[in-house]
Order: sequence, then structure tokens, then C-alpha cells
Amino acid sequence: MPILVRNIRLNLDEPEIVLLDRLARRLRVPAEAIRTYSSVRRSLDARRAGEIHWIYHVEVALNGGLADEKIALGRAGVKNAVLLAMRPVEAVTPGDEPLEEQPVVVGFGPAGMFAALRLVEYGHRPIVLERGVDVRRRHKDILQTFYRDHVFNPQSNLLYGEGGAGTYSDGKLYTRTSDPLKDTVLHWLYRFGADPSILVDARPHIGSDRLPTICRRIREHIIERGGEVRFESQLQDVRIEEGVLTGIRINDAWRKTGPVLLATGHSARDTMRMLYERGVGFEPRPFQIGVRIEHPQELVNRWQYSSDCDHPKLPPAEYHVVAKGAGGNQKDCYSFCMCPGGVILPTNEDHGLIATNGASRSKRGSKFANSGLVMTIPPQGLGGDALAGLVMQRKWEAKAYEATGGTYRVPAQRASDMILGKKSDGRLETSYPFGGEWCDIRELLPPECAVAIAKALDILQKKMPGFGGGDAIVTAPETRASSPVRIPRDPDRRTALNVDQLYPCGEGAGYAGGIVSAAVDGIKSANALIQRYRQPR
Repeated sequence: MPILVRNIRLNLDEPEIVLLDRLARRLRVPAEAIRTYSSVRRSLDARRAGEIHWIYHVEVALNGGLADEKIALGRAGVKNAVLLAMRPVEAVTPGDEPLEEQPVVVGFGPAGMFAALRLVEYGHRPIVLERGVDVRRRHKDILQTFYRDHVFNPQSNLLYGEGGAGTYSDGKLYTRTSDPLKDTVLHWLYRFGADPSILVDARPHIGSDRLPTICRRIREHIIERGGEVRFESQLQDVRIEEGVLTGIRINDAWRKTGPVLLATGHSARDTMRMLYERGVGFEPRPFQIGVRIEHPQELVNRWQYSSDCDHPKLPPAEYHVVAKGAGGNQKDCYSFCMCPGGVILPTNEDHGLIATNGASRSKRGSKFANSGLVMTIPPQGLGGDALAGLVMQRKWEAKAYEATGGTYRVPAQRASDMILGKKSDGRLETSYPFGGEWCDIRELLPPECAVAIAKALDILQKKMPGFGGGDAIVTAPETRASSPVRIPRDPDRRTALNVDQLYPCGEGAGYAGGIVSAAVDGIKSANALIQRYRQPR
């Protein structure tokens, strides 16, 4: 039963081997008494200029076993160390209901991918349907067909294809969820090729350059275990009889179906509309809308590291900011999906739209940093049906496309000019692959949001000089931070409330926000299916 020793401090220039001596001093034992130790968490403490250091939490086992560990624990004190209880091995008990058809997983993003991984682990042979293509062809469609030739493929892009939107969305694995399944997700990602640092770092990150290989390896594992992954296979329609999902139409062909795990992601708006029209229950939910702001990375480093900003062992700095009350009536604007050393990417799923997102490669080597700056839109007052938020998203994405003459250049404005309400001019430099065009960003956001973002920039400029300055470039719109709809589901069975056999999960169904939380939700829905149906022989 090992000890967890908290808050061991290492200076930037100290190697990790120093941990052994620090642990021995904290526990008041000779270094030779430590049988083994392993870092379980590492974070950077940059709160004080000139005193930046790493903070480690370390798991330790002593040669003398439990008796010595309890003595050492008493010496260290409960604030510095605790005895770790062994976590029971997670297991899912298969159910008794017969399963006549193979389970179907719709979508091969994080939720669908990890649901399929769990299913094959328990002997099921899921059929995974992905409207896009495999990651190798997808990469070519993005870099050559879209970026170079400016020809957009609505079935193979930064949203659709192997790995879903997560493949090209940076690979940030930070999540606020405390669910123990997040450790399962991290260990699976490590198993399939992620750097082991993701198991330790407080804000783990893979990189958009490494994710494609990881996605391919996961797909190969699912196939090796008896599953199928069918690309260019779009869910076009469903048949619901007496409250039970009985059939699905894929590529113009109907097929009888058993349980369907719906993991389409938050941008399959055509699929959401189809399900709504077939009677699947939906409800609106709060969602985020705003801009993506880009700064020189060296400016962000100065904010966070001060005089240490040029230290070679410091990673590119990141931030999380809140502009309290910028939206009035106690509504805040806040940063989202911050990408140090990153790029801004187009995340439209259809022709004639512009939406922005951010990403970083594993080394985070870009000279730019970018982040979403958004406010929350409550569902009240949108009017229309439960899908009104989807309509609102598309409206502003279409206006952005029109504002730049249908070129896929991103609308842009200097932050200082947005504060003052004037159009920018001069040279425009951005990491966005098509470049940008000076526009009045206030005209490309809902009026309430435009006022709030401009006020937020002014507030943050006073706190962090340069945040709302002339070197900060505001691009728009940022509309895909979260899904504006939710498919209500039974809390125990995890099926849609009014449609049995349909298991909505992940971001598109309104139950996640990011790679890890979507993956966790997918695993939980797979667990519910396993617990209901008899395990295949």
C-alpha cells in the first residue's frame, strides 16, 4: 500500500533524479529505504516571478512494507503525504438480454472510438460507421485539396473522418471531470502511442501531429479484436417503431439494427436535424460563442514567466482568463481551448461557412498562441424549436464567409481596434492557413456577444498589457466550443428517453466537452450496453 507524497518542489534546472533525495528527507528515511517511486502528477508553479519551479506528487513504496510506510507517514504529516488505498480493478458485469444484431457505433471521434474499444474488450464486435475517410486520406484532403487548392470536401475535413474533430484539435487532455475512467482513457492513449508524460502532467497534451497515428492504431486494434470500421458510411435516416430504434439507413441502404451508440460529434448538424424530425427528443442547452484571439507567443511568455521568460527549460506559456461581468448581468467572458505555440484552423463542416478552432503540434513550436474568448448564450430567448442554437451557429458562420468574399480567409481585426470600434488596416499576419481579411468583427457576432467581447478585451488589456493591443488579432467566429443541444437520456440505461436502443453520447449529444470527457462518456455508454446484453460467445 504505497504512500502518495505531495508537493515535492524541483527548480527548473534540477534533474528528476533529485526527487529521490527530496522524498527521503520528506519521509525522514534513508534513500536506500525507498524501494521504488513514480511521479503521478507534475505541474508548473509560475505564480511568483523569479521563483518558477515544478511541483511533483510522487507515489513511494518502502522496503519495509506497510509497517515502515505507516511510520514514515506519521513523520511526514498528513498535509505532506497520505497512504494510498489500492483501487479495485474496474469490471463490467454482462447482462442477460439476448443481442440479435451487432452493436453499431455512429461516429469515430473520441466518444465512438473509446466506446468501440470497450465493446471489443468484452467480446462484442461493433460495426463503427464513420462518414469521413481514414486518417491518411483525410490528411491529404485537408492539406492538398482544401489548403492548397481551396476545394472543400464536406465529407473529409477537419471535422469529419477518422478520429473526428479531435484528430486535428490539438490533443489537449486537460479535463475538469474527476471520473476515474479518465485514467483509463489516458492509459489507452499511452498504449497506442502517446508520450508517457500524459500520465503525469497536470495539463497533458499530445499534439495534432501525433494524434493521426494514435487513431490509426486504435482502429487496427478494434479490427483485430473482431470489430469493423466502415469509412464513407453516413447515417442518413432511422426507423423508430413504438419507441424502439429498429432500422438505420446507411449510404441509401436500410438495415435492421440492434443497439446504436450515437457519437456523431457536435458538428453533424444534418444528423441532429434528421433525428429531430424522426421524433427523437431534444432540448436546448447553454452554449458558447465568441472569437478566437491570437497573440505572439513571446508576449504570453512574458505575462506568465516575467523575467524568466527566456529560460530554455520553460514550455510555451498558456493562460486562462475571465473578464468578469463583460456581458452584463453577471455574465462573464472567458478563454477556452488555449493553444500555446499553436495555429488557428477552419472548422466548417459545409460549404460557405467559416468557424474557427485552435491546435498545437506536440512541440508547440509556432510563434503564435491562440485561444477562444467566448461568452455563454442561454437557451432562453432564442425562440424557435429545440435546435434554434444550431440555426444561430450556422447564421453567424455564413456571415463570416460572406464578409471575406467567399474565399475562406478568416475575418480579422486588431483587438485594439475592436475595442474602439474601428476597422483595422496595414499588414495582417496570422497562423490561419488561408490568411485573414480585415473586417469589423462586431458585425459578425450576435450584438450582445459583440459588445461583451469588446468590453472583455478592454478589461483584460488593463490586467495583461497587450492582451487587447495592436499585436493581438481577433478572428471570428468561435462557435464550436460546445453543443447547443442535448438528447435527454435515461440516467441508468443511458438510452434516449423516448427511443430505446439509441445511446446518445459524447459532445454532439450534449454530454461532453473535449477529448477526455467525450471518451469517458463513450466508455460509460458502452458499459451500459454491456451490462444489458449477453456477452457474445
